[in-house]
Amino acid sequence: MLLELSITDFAIIEHLDIEFQSGMTVLTGETGAGKSIIIDAVGLLVGGRGSHDLIRTGAKKSIIQGNFILSNDNPTYQILDELGIDHSDGNVIIEREIFASGRNSCRVNGMMINIATLRRIGETIVDIQGQNEHQELMKPERHIQLLDDFAEDEIKPILVAYQNDYDQFVKLQEIDEKKHQNEKEWAQRVDMLKFQIKEIEAADLHENEDEELTAERDRLNNFQKIHDALLNSYEGISGDDNSSLDAIGTSMSSMQDIEDLDPDFKQISDDLSGAFYTLQDVASQISDQLNNLEFDQDRLDQVQARLTTIHQLKHKYGDSVDQVLQYLQKIKAELREMSGDAADNDDLEQQLATIKQALIKNAKKLADIRRRYAKELERAVHQQLRDLYMDKAVFEVHFKQNTTLNRMGADQVAFYIQTNPGEKMLPLVKSASGGELSRIMLALKTMFAKAAGVTSIIFDEVDTGVSGRVAQAMGNKIYTISTKSQVLCITHLPQVAAMSDHHYFIQKQVHDGRTVTTISELNQAESVSEISRMLSGTAITKLTKEHASELIRLADEEKAKIRQ
Repeated sequence: MLLELSITDFAIIEHLDIEFQSGMTVLTGETGAGKSIIIDAVGLLVGGRGSHDLIRTGAKKSIIQGNFILSNDNPTYQILDELGIDHSDGNVIIEREIFASGRNSCRVNGMMINIATLRRIGETIVDIQGQNEHQELMKPERHIQLLDDFAEDEIKPILVAYQNDYDQFVKLQEIDEKKHQNEKEWAQRVDMLKFQIKEIEAADLHENEDEELTAERDRLNNFQKIHDALLNSYEGISGDDNSSLDAIGTSMSSMQDIEDLDPDFKQISDDLSGAFYTLQDVASQISDQLNNLEFDQDRLDQVQARLTTIHQLKHKYGDSVDQVLQYLQKIKAELREMSGDAADNDDLEQQLATIKQALIKNAKKLADIRRRYAKELERAVHQQLRDLYMDKAVFEVHFKQNTTLNRMGADQVAFYIQTNPGEKMLPLVKSASGGELSRIMLALKTMFAKAAGVTSIIFDEVDTGVSGRVAQAMGNKIYTISTKSQVLCITHLPQVAAMSDHHYFIQKQVHDGRTVTTISELNQAESVSEISRMLSGTAITKLTKEHASELIRLADEEKAKIRQ
């Protein structure tokens, strides 16, 4: 669940630190106070689209941080393991910064990631339901995914196998089409790749070989210069006549005779001793170099010939030996793809036929599972809609079979509904009002196993367009979901607010000529006052407080029934 949320310089929020608990938390306040801004911040935290327009006026950047704690089996951990992100302490800390330049910075447990990866992680942590999600119900192409979510346990293994085959099928089709577009070019490319591979492999290159050979060539070419320099250096340090080493040795002996008379003399003596022994070591090293120094014309010729071969390869395939070797691996992979099993026409056709048969077989399995679960979904939705006072509504899942396969199989799925008796059964996109969409979405969210997979579910004014007993029913549904996952809910309905375990009040104030949003957790008495305000809309009276207290008492009874 979301434990802590920190927001800095985001929209009209200067700075907020919020601690959340498990269960159902509601956020209430006047329209425009900043409730949805907080949800927008959470949305950005889990990969939502950001813009520099969201930065508070006068600030250089917005900073949003969230600390999540997850169950041991949460799929987020698998993604973090793939990315090499440590989570040994059980916490997932996400930070996102949006800069005035438009640049975004995203980090998870201190490691920087891109927005696409953040979105992938966020989908396993937070599920945000709002008016946009209502619009998702208005997209028929999304209905098949919703049905598959409902049938996830049974359909997922088959769908994964089908999609793996489908991706391979599409890849082979592309190879086949590319090959047949120009057989001559294909054959020429294969011949060229074989030639290049043979040429590079014949050279038997080694990493950094060009650098090592260049250094060896330079050493051989400058043999006399190196010999003379070493000899002159050795003679200057340790020659027979007036050597530097002998002179320093004399100086060292002289200073050793007086080093006990003064600390400064002692320091000079020690420095001379260090210089003497250092020069002795240097002289020994130079002597070893002279003894090992040898000119080999044959070796120089070999090195030069090898460098010429390498230069020719670098001229064709890369700026260095390493780049040439990388190019070799690249063209080997290309040749395997073109000249391997897939390159043989007969075998390629056989592979395509075999995979297509597997696709058709699994597409039929998917269709059978979907039609079976569609009936279960219809029954479950009807039950949920009855609880939400849409007992006269009829919900159906309609199927149409595609003439060609796609990545989801051969099915087209569309939700249909009849909201009132005597009306036609129409596509959901054409018949449901805003309030009805809210209830249908909540019915689906209550049922889908996906809801239990995320750590936090956020409802952003999903109760729009409802009131009275429907509002109470929606509050019951949201509370039911909160018994399995943490729920954060923005609402304007007192019935929903009364069902909460925790109640936060958000308000907008003006300080020093700047608008700021503040948030505070309400105690029981404060919650009664806020629900009174939501009931009355104006003045809070003794009667509205009594009504609010009664609403909370009835909500507690409903919550006790749900927990049973």
